[in-house]
Amino acid sequence: MVTLTPQPLTKTAFTVFGDVIEVDGAQHYSINQGTTERYHNLARVDVNELDGQPLISIFRGQPRPLPIALVMMERHPLASQAFIPMQRRDYLVVVAKPSDTDGPFHLHAFRARGNQGVNYHRGVWHHPLLVLEPDSDFLIVDRGGEGHNLDEVWFDEGADKVFLSAT
Repeated sequence: MVTLTPQPLTKTAFTVFGDVIEVDGAQHYSINQGTTERYHNLARVDVNELDGQPLISIFRGQPRPLPIALVMMERHPLASQAFIPMQRRDYLVVVAKPSDTDGPFHLHAFRARGNQGVNYHRGVWHHPLLVLEPDSDFLIVDRGGEGHNLDEVWFDEGADKVFLSAT
């Protein structure tokens, strides 16, 4: 049995997997007659492969039993996928590099603050949404259109079990 302990989500630690969407340290400027700060260009949205179109959705997540058993990973080979929390609730992120083609995966776990979103780069393996509180809503920006844009790998029943702690 392997237990992953999440590390704090930082731009530096996450850079190989995607973008951390947050205002801390972001370029910004004043708009709307000085009543609003625009934090500009926080993530690279990549959805145009095979004439893909951007989709904006809301996912409502529910917590999983603790410790969280990790049984699969997924990736989107044609596009990026962004998760932006709509409430200030921490959540968990588990990722592996695109070069980990179909396992075994070298997993990395992060604890994201409720004011941080993530944008997985094209092809980055990630676990589906991992929330810590009921009814946690996320604004999702991903790709719609033709073409195969979802790969899933389920872990072997006989392999070492991987669990994720919430702390």
